[in-house]
Amino acid sequence: MGKRRPVANLLALAVLTVVVQRPMHPYEMASVLRARGKDQDMPLKWGSFYTVVRNLEKHGLLEAVESGRQGARPERTVYRITDAGRREAEDWTRELLSTPQPEPSAFGAGLSVMGGLGPDEVAALLRRRLELLRERIEAERRALEEERAELPRLFVVESEYALAMREAQAAWVRSLLAELDGGTFPELEGWRAYHRTGHLPPGVADLAERGRPAE
Repeated sequence: MGKRRPVANLLALAVLTVVVQRPMHPYEMASVLRARGKDQDMPLKWGSFYTVVRNLEKHGLLEAVESGRQGARPERTVYRITDAGRREAEDWTRELLSTPQPEPSAFGAGLSVMGGLGPDEVAALLRRRLELLRERIEAERRALEEERAELPRLFVVESEYALAMREAQAAWVRSLLAELDGGTFPELEGWRAYHRTGHLPPGVADLAERGRPAE
């Protein structure tokens, strides 16, 4: 379990790490974060952006340094990071790098309920997924090469990680498909029988009722 943070939304960390460079108003913060593609690195909820900025100020992690208006535009407040904000950003980054956290995924959710489909359909769907993964991996490899040619490695490690995770997923899907296609997946016939008859084998039915043991 991670440390309880005064503003727990990851968007807060993104804001702190961009404002650490220089004071900015919220519109500028959001523009810089979008330009850097931070919404691809972490789940950012843009609808809560101004609320996050206000909460960072409320907890003393940002402070307003000036307010101004240009023409008919709404007044804009410029914020700078405080010493407490710097410490929070550094501590949060240390936690994210050092401590594994549960990271639920849509694919994991699908795998958890795939027994509701027959094994042949699941195999067909996984083949489709594998083809899409191949396309994305190739595209990400090309994009990564372009990034490496233009940017220091410090700024592309998240792209390297994303590609490695995509490649690992593709390898795992291939291994699962090999089991399904080769008939070596455990209880495969019982799974097929369930979709023919609508009845789970007794042992499997008991497991389904009990669920997995608590960790």
